[in-house]
Amino acid sequence: MAVVPLQQPPSHLWDSVLHLTKSAQDKNSDPLLWALHLSSSLNSAAVSLPSVELAHLLVSHICWANHVPITWKFLEKALTVKIVPPMLVLALLSTKVVPNRLIHPAAYRLYMELLKRHTLLFASQLNGPNFQKIMRSIDDVLQLSQQYGLPVCEPGVLLVEFVFSIIWQLLDASLDDERLLELTPDKSSRWPFRPQDMEIDGPDSFNEKRSEQNEGMKKANTAMAIEIIVEFFQNKVTSRILYLARRNMPSHWGGFIQRLQVLGAHSSVLRTLKHITPESLLQLTSDSRRLLTREGKTISRQEFHAVLSFGSLMSSACQSHGATSSAFWLPIDLFLEDAMDGSEVAAISAIETLAGLVKALQAINGTTWHNAFLGLWIAALRLIQRERDPREGPIPRLDTCLCMLLSITTLAVTNIVEEEEAELLKETERDPSNQGKEKQAMGKRRRDLITCLQQLGDQEALLTTPQSVCSVANQAAAKAMMLRSGLSVTNGYYESISVNDMPINCTGNLRHLIVEACIARNLLDTSAYFWPGYVRSSNQVLRNVSGQVPGWSSLMKGSPLTTPSMVNALVTTPASSLAEIEKIYEIAVNGSDEEKISAATILCGASLVRGWNIQEHTCLFIIRLLSPPVPADYSGSDSHLISYASFFNVLLVGVSSVDTVQIFSLLGLVPLLASALMPICEVFGSSVPNLSWAPTTGEELSCHAVFTNAFTLLLRLWRFDHPPLEHMMGDLPTVGTQVGPEYLLVLRNTRLSSFGTSAMDRIKSRRVSKFITFSSDPITMDSFPKLKLWYQQHQKCICSTLSGLVSGTPVHQIVDALLTMMFRKINRSSHPVTPATSGSSNSSASGTDESSIRIKVPAWDILEATPFVLDAALTACAHGRLSPRELATGLKDLADYLPATLATMVSYFSAEVTRGIWKPACMNGTDWPSPAANLSIVEQQIKKILAATGVDMPSLAVGGSAPATLPLPFAALISLTITYKLDKASERALTLIGPALNALAAGCPWPCMPILASLWAQKVKRWSDYLVFSASQTVFHHNGDAVVQLLKSCFTSTLGLSSSHVYNNGGVGALLGHGFGSHFSGGITPVAPGILYLRVHRSVRDVMFMTEEILSILMLSVRDIASSGLPRERVDKLKKTKYGMRYGQVSLTAAMARVRLAASLGASLVWISGGSSLVQSLIKETLPSWFISGHGLDQEGRESGGMVAMLGGYAVAYFAVLCGTFAWGVDSASPASKRRPKVLGVHLEFLASAIDGKISLGCDWAMWRSYVSGFVSLMVACTQKWVLEVDVEVLKRLSKGLRHWNEEELALALLGLGGIGAMGAAAELVVECEF
Repeated sequence: MAVVPLQQPPSHLWDSVLHLTKSAQDKNSDPLLWALHLSSSLNSAAVSLPSVELAHLLVSHICWANHVPITWKFLEKALTVKIVPPMLVLALLSTKVVPNRLIHPAAYRLYMELLKRHTLLFASQLNGPNFQKIMRSIDDVLQLSQQYGLPVCEPGVLLVEFVFSIIWQLLDASLDDERLLELTPDKSSRWPFRPQDMEIDGPDSFNEKRSEQNEGMKKANTAMAIEIIVEFFQNKVTSRILYLARRNMPSHWGGFIQRLQVLGAHSSVLRTLKHITPESLLQLTSDSRRLLTREGKTISRQEFHAVLSFGSLMSSACQSHGATSSAFWLPIDLFLEDAMDGSEVAAISAIETLAGLVKALQAINGTTWHNAFLGLWIAALRLIQRERDPREGPIPRLDTCLCMLLSITTLAVTNIVEEEEAELLKETERDPSNQGKEKQAMGKRRRDLITCLQQLGDQEALLTTPQSVCSVANQAAAKAMMLRSGLSVTNGYYESISVNDMPINCTGNLRHLIVEACIARNLLDTSAYFWPGYVRSSNQVLRNVSGQVPGWSSLMKGSPLTTPSMVNALVTTPASSLAEIEKIYEIAVNGSDEEKISAATILCGASLVRGWNIQEHTCLFIIRLLSPPVPADYSGSDSHLISYASFFNVLLVGVSSVDTVQIFSLLGLVPLLASALMPICEVFGSSVPNLSWAPTTGEELSCHAVFTNAFTLLLRLWRFDHPPLEHMMGDLPTVGTQVGPEYLLVLRNTRLSSFGTSAMDRIKSRRVSKFITFSSDPITMDSFPKLKLWYQQHQKCICSTLSGLVSGTPVHQIVDALLTMMFRKINRSSHPVTPATSGSSNSSASGTDESSIRIKVPAWDILEATPFVLDAALTACAHGRLSPRELATGLKDLADYLPATLATMVSYFSAEVTRGIWKPACMNGTDWPSPAANLSIVEQQIKKILAATGVDMPSLAVGGSAPATLPLPFAALISLTITYKLDKASERALTLIGPALNALAAGCPWPCMPILASLWAQKVKRWSDYLVFSASQTVFHHNGDAVVQLLKSCFTSTLGLSSSHVYNNGGVGALLGHGFGSHFSGGITPVAPGILYLRVHRSVRDVMFMTEEILSILMLSVRDIASSGLPRERVDKLKKTKYGMRYGQVSLTAAMARVRLAASLGASLVWISGGSSLVQSLIKETLPSWFISGHGLDQEGRESGGMVAMLGGYAVAYFAVLCGTFAWGVDSASPASKRRPKVLGVHLEFLASAIDGKISLGCDWAMWRSYVSGFVSLMVACTQKWVLEVDVEVLKRLSKGLRHWNEEELALALLGLGGIGAMGAAAELVVECEF
């Protein structure tokens, strides 16, 4: 065939092409010659090939006037010689052929053949000319933008939509052919499937009648369509393109999968296929494990991902030896232990923090939820075992630890389980077709929890019950045993069980209490009682159960709270259900005055401290009772709260213990409790004490007493006793941001205003009693003017010396009266104690009627005068007008008169110590108490405690001629505390002043704290070990080098590295040991370094210094791990071998596991030390400067052939990502996650700029590369929601850099997770690299 140039105007060009085609068709010309002729002619006419217009012309020509074999051959050759774009041709054919497939089954067959041949050849089409024009034309033909409604319309996105549409068309066609569309949710297709104007047997049907032959072809076509669908999912390119559709178009993908499930369940054609089964078809659509990854190209990548996916618990967690995977849950152990520190009351719920931590570790460790839950329970059990036999001290911990195990941990697990089920419920509500599958779909985490608790029974050593709760555990075991025996008994039956009533072999343990807690939270049901081995099989029933005693079952049957035995039984026995505690609450609200007092006493009894199954409800009821509403008929001039004095006092005293306040803190209820206490403080502190009440105890109760109990409890909810950083002396520790009442109110307002906005909140609200309601109206300090004035004075007292006392004013009169009361004997002498005033008068108030002061002055007025009283007393003592003993006695009288003044004493004396203007007090035993009797013993014991850390203790250097000295205000405060007896009446005062005394001693120069320990050890010998342990912490407050050494000890103990062994025992046991003290005879022993660090980190002055030191120690640990802990000469020999250290004493996989453990420890310490703000600083500032400056590896590390550098980079990657997950979470559940996008975006911008060459780095290149690939790999594998928050352009730049490093699969995975904005780039990368 001769070539005739088509030199004609564009309007006539395509007419000539059509004429040429018809002519060749009539002559039955060779399709190849036709295609070559046409190609040459179009080139001569300057038509860009492949041609969009030609594709439209040829498809229109065929369908349907020229639907003959030769025209299809022409079309196929046009595709082969690339004069038409294949994807556009297929798009055009799909709109013509698929709707007419029943009329033209042969055309449908030919269309699918072309689809198999040309759809998968994307690479040439992607880089060909006119690609964007072609994709726009495809968009117009298939109406992709309208169909999917995506905001991005770029070629890569259209490519994904095209592939998805083609396969969806085939699926709907197959369903329609088998009459299965009626079984789909919408019973129709989004694609046209019937011809608009053509009868099936019309004259234009190319003589294809409904015959048996055609029917067979139609079935074959359906089979071929199903085979193509499978091929699309199996092909490495199209499967990844479909994965992009699955990720970024979830609603459309859901509808597609529903149709595929209908096909798999009902297709008769599918069941006739040899190599495809319904199960394998559905498996292809659900298997996304390797859709965006390939096998790693290098050993380092393979080993890295091998460690990344390593996550089964391999050994007994009680041992925690070496770097077993149980140690990968180390952050949980550290968090739980840190949360037990009673020196600081957390304002944030430990439940949310713990749940977020577990989710983060589950994602990073890549484990099942079974293993994650097991790691959590084992960590909580280890906490209990560290407190089984605690050293006695002023701060009990066992009840708080049990709360952490049985309440906090259980509620955290509940949140995790219900979070998944809330999401499944949302999916079910969106998809009516899943209604019948709801029970089957829900509960994977719940099922993993069940198998975890079954396996937990193997941890016998960890399940041993502390002696104080053995009877409770035995009752839980007896309950299960009775139910297994088929006996139905009430709670009253268990209440009456004594130790002698138990079956001989009925021994409960902590697992029985855990299971009971889970049953109470609806995580389990009583089928758990029938687990193998849950209780020992026995046909023996309880032996000699006495008559039923009064208890909770009697209450629920209607017994009144009128008898002391009934009330005592309910006080000492915790409620077992929400209904029981609700009953008590109703009585407390609606009962008689006597019943209300009894109900308040019961609420603050065992149900609060050990009612683990209902603990949060009990706390909420107490808070609600502290905030009674104004009665509708109230008309008094005073506050309605005054009439609740006796009732309030019972509640306030009941919740004032150290353990109880810590329980409120762990439950996150401190802001609510504080907001309930503030009105009580305001009202009772403003009341003139001319009224008194006689509670059931028979003691007189004044408004001063109620105010004191409320006020001192409120103060304990923040660290009011710590001076701010700018007013501290010399090397004193930092305390970070001052948390005050305003902050607690802000937290309260924020939580109540935002609660209920999420699906998880709505689930939580269903757990809360119907009686619990809190107003979401904001509360500010302006609502409490007296409290606000006191707080301002408190801050002024810290910041500056006293001034402003004017003679003759009411404050001056109160000051004189208080001084007269405190120093009656002195005032009768010639040297009365008087305050310094700013006026000219200096009158004495010796004649003031003390009784009138006691009766008529409100507590707020006394607190306003107290700083001036203390200043006058301390000045008198400093000038010799007042002896130390008289000073201590006067202070004690003031504190006995109004115990709330202890708070002012703490703030005033602490501030005066920091000012350093007072002469020291000589602790010689004459004027002031002397520590000499046991100070040397304290010194030796401190050295023993620190022995495991390698830290040197400064010498106390106290000799006979140089007695110990203390700052005068500190000596006064110590002398005051020593005057208290250790009885119930003094407990609340010492609970308030004790932590303040410790904080002040820690801030004073050495050896103030050992002197304090010596003096109190003389008073209370049984507290000696506790006091010495507290004193030992001060070494780290004053010495930054000691803190660094302690950090090094934490790493070496955890990793088990030493100079004499390759790997010594390490892990959790080595880091945290058995807590404080020793369980063995022989006195005090070295304390595990982790325990020491968790007690001192809050007092480290420079937190930024801590971050840099932890990074440095992490790098040193990596070097030691890489050298396998061997001596230097052995390392040198390994370097000279053929394979170097890769096949030395320790494999790279094992080394990576230890590197990961080191990074986990480092990240935990950073997060615990500084929270999310320190993590933010690390990611945004510290790490970029660290890489730029070239820190990390010394020369020795750089000589290791890249081994140390590679491990170091991966270590820092784990370290950084773990810090981020701890601070911000892996999802968006926590409020802190709102700060993540900005911080993460800045860091990834730094990575991209450095890869682009815009930033010069000083670090080792191998370390940098392993850091970037490690960081990105962890994001891709573990924190996929993070990727969605990053700017798409940054992702594209990072992806481009990774491709230059031959990390195409990682580049693709990153883009694939970047959302719709990155989907186009990801699709183009898939095609380009032909994954």
